[in-house]
Amino acid sequence: MALLSALTPVLAALLCLVIGLLLLRSRGKTSVTPKEPSRRPWVDQDLQDDSETLLFAVCPSDDDWLDPTEEEEVAHIPYSPPRYSEETMLQRSRDFYDLMNQRRTVRFISSEPVPRELIDRVIHTAGTGPSGAHTEPWTFVVVSDPDTKHQIRLIVEEEEEMNYRQRMGDKWVQDLARLRTNWVKEYLDVAPYLILIFKQTYGLLPDGRKKTHYYNEISVSISCGILLAALQNVGLVTVTSTPLNCGPQLRLLLKRPANEKLLMLLPVGYPAADATVPDLRRKNVEDIVVHV
Repeated sequence: MALLSALTPVLAALLCLVIGLLLLRSRGKTSVTPKEPSRRPWVDQDLQDDSETLLFAVCPSDDDWLDPTEEEEVAHIPYSPPRYSEETMLQRSRDFYDLMNQRRTVRFISSEPVPRELIDRVIHTAGTGPSGAHTEPWTFVVVSDPDTKHQIRLIVEEEEEMNYRQRMGDKWVQDLARLRTNWVKEYLDVAPYLILIFKQTYGLLPDGRKKTHYYNEISVSISCGILLAALQNVGLVTVTSTPLNCGPQLRLLLKRPANEKLLMLLPVGYPAADATVPDLRRKNVEDIVVHV
């Protein structure tokens, strides 16, 4: 009995040791499955395009990326833009507002030809937008070939019908119903030009190395806003289309590299003679400005 009492602490210690080893062993074998994030069906599946992952698998070395220290310093030059009187500034601001306030999303576009130089000019203007570290991470693909436009329409309509029927949900579809929109995109065939704007998630240098593109989506979005203003300035119309889940297919169709992701699709042309738009009102400045 005395012997058993003396051995009890030893047995307890051995038992604890065995239990500890078993726990460690079980942890090593158990794979922790990460919690799946909540699904948001309106998120563009282009973000899950694995072609870029495959590209990195082929060349995973950090040597593939440009070292910022290799870039030359940028010279600075004097900047003296025109300066106007306050009266002139106010008048110019009113004139520009009046011009932009006429801008509408137009889904009825004429097939009337538009000069190609005009399209190049408005895109050149869009390219004046600011970008992170002046990387200019945008590519504007202009499609005028009828067959290619029709292939784009087929891709977009197939995905858009699925968006309306399955992905977007009843509330979103109901919100759009009053605007009379659906998955039928006739203007993709009719408009003389389709401008597809791609964001470059990173740059590709002539020597094959990659360059970091900072704030690429914000930069390209700003550029798209300038493009809309430039189109309005010359009297052309468009509908700002962000076709969900079409990016990978359209990128492959247009033979764009894996570092480019579709951000926006703009059918561009003159408004059709019988074009109509919803009778909408914009917010007053008091409703969108907060002065501190």
